[in-house]
Amino acid sequence: MTEPVIFDRQPAVLDLEPGTYFWCSCGQSENQPFCDGQHKGTGLAPVKFVVEAAKKAALCNCKYSKNQPFCDGSHSSLA
Repeated sequence: MTEPVIFDRQPAVLDLEPGTYFWCSCGQSENQPFCDGQHKGTGLAPVKFVVEAAKKAALCNCKYSKNQPFCDGSHSSLA
């Protein structure tokens, strides 16, 4: 598998607390938008990101953002 599965065509808008997160890049996690290890064997890997201060963030659910793990609107151009 070299292409991710589109989980949703809308971002996950979440209130994130400070900490380290692992965003699902394969689209197969049952804990979207975060990784739960389902990527094993896909050739895709989770994206680690750190939140320094509490904030609201739009995390990509289509998995095609050029600004992973954050939504950049790429979902609007997917077929």
